[in-house]
Parts: sequence; structure tokens; C-alpha cells
Amino acid sequence: MPRRPRLYLPNVPLHIIQRGNNRQACFFADEDYRFYLDKLAWASCQAGCQIHAYALMTNHVHLLVTSNQSQGVGDMMKMLGQRYVQYVNRAYRRSGTLWEGRFRSCLIQEDTYLLTCMRYIELNPVRAGMVAHPGDYPWSSDRGNAGGETNDLLTPHPLYLSLGHDETARQTAYREIFRHELDPDMVDQIRSATNGNFALGNNRFSDEISRALGRRATPGKAGRPRKASKPETAELFE
Repeated sequence: MPRRPRLYLPNVPLHIIQRGNNRQACFFADEDYRFYLDKLAWASCQAGCQIHAYALMTNHVHLLVTSNQSQGVGDMMKMLGQRYVQYVNRAYRRSGTLWEGRFRSCLIQEDTYLLTCMRYIELNPVRAGMVAHPGDYPWSSDRGNAGGETNDLLTPHPLYLSLGHDETARQTAYREIFRHELDPDMVDQIRSATNGNFALGNNRFSDEISRALGRRATPGKAGRPRKASKPETAELFE
């Protein structure tokens, strides 16, 4: 069955997950994380993308990105993926693919879900049991967004900037968001939307995305489709 086209819209934030092939490791040493972040900064600049949050896990990557071009994110991921795979293959004398075939993504409704998605991304190392506090993990954006550490890779989203009148106030307000664990239902919503390539937002947002792109932005109804609706429903699943 053909894969669903990804949902892209200029200036609408996108949550991305890219996994290692067969969920195998894609980072092996500190130098690998540094190289990836360096090339992410380069590729995002080339493709007109802004990085708001990230977490580089051992076998997968989370990014929160906004692009001013419809194909900006796709171009960024292509350039980044090619250069990182070339680096890993040379460094570890290997060959072949490193990443899963396609990265997963979902469009984010800014006013309702963006800060929650940032929180979801930066809490990944905590949920994985790797650290006790998100600031203890060196390969995420938490130290920049919450701790005030200089991070030239990050471009603050306007919603993040609205948290306070200066950097100290914004960081304090942002840290307050992390005082409580994410609701498990919200975690499931983010995972489902990202893995299914759907919109993450309320019904109005999903309807707006569907109208703008001319295709469904939410999962189809369960059950066997009627014959008359088969062509429309067939594209809903990977």
C-alpha cells in the first residue's frame, strides 16, 4: 500500500522523529553527537528552517522545526542524513543505510501543543531512564531553553518568547512547565500523530490543515471502508 505523503505547510511547526535502521544505534560516541548538531545547524540554515527543540537519543532523533518553505524540512533532512551517514560510515568502517527508510512527522498547532511538544522532546532522556532531570542530558535543547546556556542552533519560537519579558523570566516560566510529568494521554497523542503523519491539534486545526493541503490530516475511521469511499480511505494508512 502506498505511503501517505507527509504534511508540510510553511511556517507551521513540525515535530520529527527519525530512527536508526531496525532501531539500532545511530550515535556511538560524543563526537558523533557533535558532528550531527554541527551539520544540523548547517542544513537548517541552507533549507530555511528554524530549530526550536531537539533531543538526540542513542537510536533516534527528535526535532521541532519551522520552515518558511513547503519543502524546507524535507531538504534539510536529506542534506543532514546524507552527510551524517557518510561520516558514520567513514568513522566506523561500515557501509549501507543508517536510518529507517522515512522520518516521521506531524504538524503542530502552536497555541495549544507547541510548548507541550517541546516538553515531550526534552523529557525523552528522563522517560528513557537515562537521566533524572532533562538538564542533565547534554544532547538536547533543554540547557538552552530552560537553563540559559548559549546554543546558536536554537531559534526561539514566538510562543516561547511570550513566556516572559526577558531571558531570565522566560527560562523560569519554561522550567515551571517541567515541574510535572506529561499526561500519558498527551504522550500517546504526540506519538500517534507523529508516527501516523497526522496533524496534532484540535478539530478546527485539523480541518484547516485538511483544507489547505486537500487531503485528510487525521486518522480514518476504523473498519472496512465502503466501496464508494475506498479511493479516499486507501491513502490514510502506511
